[in-house]
Amino acid sequence: MLSLSKSASAGSKIAGILAAGTVPSLYAAGANERIRLALLGCGGRGTDTILNCIRLNKGVSITRVCDVNTTKLASVAKRVAAGNRAAGVAGAGAAPAASTRMEDVFADTGVDAVWVSTPEHWHTLASIYALRAGKHVYVEKNLSVNIWEGRQLVRAAREHRRVVQVGYQNRSAPYGFAARDYIAAGKLGSIVTVKCYGLLGGGKVKRTPDRAAPPAYLGAEGWDRWLGPAPARKFNSAIVSEHGRGGWNYFWAYSGGNLADDSSHVFDLARLALGDPAHPRAVYAVGGNRVFGGESETPEVISVVFDFGQFSLSCDTTAAGNGYMTKTPREIRFDPKRFPTWRNNLSRIEIYGTKGMMYLGRHGGGWQVLGAGNKIVEQCPGRFPDDEHQTNFIAALRGTAKPNGDVEQGHLSSCMVHLANIAHRTGNHHLVFDAATEQFTAATAAGDATGSESEILAAANRLARGTHRKGYEVPEYAA
Repeated sequence: MLSLSKSASAGSKIAGILAAGTVPSLYAAGANERIRLALLGCGGRGTDTILNCIRLNKGVSITRVCDVNTTKLASVAKRVAAGNRAAGVAGAGAAPAASTRMEDVFADTGVDAVWVSTPEHWHTLASIYALRAGKHVYVEKNLSVNIWEGRQLVRAAREHRRVVQVGYQNRSAPYGFAARDYIAAGKLGSIVTVKCYGLLGGGKVKRTPDRAAPPAYLGAEGWDRWLGPAPARKFNSAIVSEHGRGGWNYFWAYSGGNLADDSSHVFDLARLALGDPAHPRAVYAVGGNRVFGGESETPEVISVVFDFGQFSLSCDTTAAGNGYMTKTPREIRFDPKRFPTWRNNLSRIEIYGTKGMMYLGRHGGGWQVLGAGNKIVEQCPGRFPDDEHQTNFIAALRGTAKPNGDVEQGHLSSCMVHLANIAHRTGNHHLVFDAATEQFTAATAAGDATGSESEILAAANRLARGTHRKGYEVPEYAA
């Protein structure tokens, strides 16, 4: 959504800023010092969470907002000023500096941490730019749009010694920790299989004609900056909206589709409950636009199975659950005594062990374990943990806690999205994956496409590596 530059001269200028900037210590501030945040990407989710963060945490304010969409930028600057005042920032200091250029954020030595809530294709690069400028990072899911760039972000965080909290908020859910401990204690027995669901509603996606020129709220430069590391193309209103979210999640260049949008949270919570296993050793996926027959690049429906060795993990993600599948209602998300109706909960996890089966909710809702005779043998309620995740981030900056959503685990969970999509995009194949090299090493042509094993592997590993437009390359970090 934002970029550093589109020319060599501008790129050189930013490189100078990053090289000359004063790099702070590992933690941004002491326990009693003010922490200053900057928002990159003025969409609904990012704005809501950063405002909630300063509401929850004393001594935290938002000093900058940045977006190439000038309509959203102006609107969010007003919301942030009001939020700052409510958080105790007085006078003119409550109004954040507003810019369409993210380099202004990175050059500001008064910014301690950057809140990256751009579309997904910018998450990795914007986070690395922030790290190189000495800033800490809160970055929304999905962490990356390919496997290789996500690994570079992990390495960048370690090299620059900065906190990176990924917006998988279930990492801060007390009921998630309780589920992990229950399973680790052997109370479910040996885990046999895990089933995840992301049964969202949806509709038929239609393409719209390209425009000769971008609209005024972006302009030619703003559109180029929005594209950033993605391939150059003409503006299309099906991708970007002046006021709303836009349809960028239907295009491979900018997103991993419905898997990235919702099921990535389910993957991450499942991994947490299972003790954070490393990469699966194989993946098989099948999907396509089989529900509405729309024109989305990312599939309307996809089913995937991962081989974790001791157990399998599957996920069904669709755009067909209109009406009869629901997210956990707000009155249950924030009520520590109530549980969802599991059978029509669209975003849930089922963990099957030799001694029982656990239902686990990702929007709060806690968990329940069923034993013989369909009896509830154990349960743990839980609230939606946005507050806890944002409080944990600030505690990590102050050096009083470790980040719950550490970048390494965020990368491993994000890679489950990439693995599934790559298996689908190469023809719905069964692919073997090497966790050490993060490369595909074998393939079985069990799907829709033809080709030799070497051709399938080459295509899969190209997608794992991805490409980045000249001038917006993701830097490579040594292992």
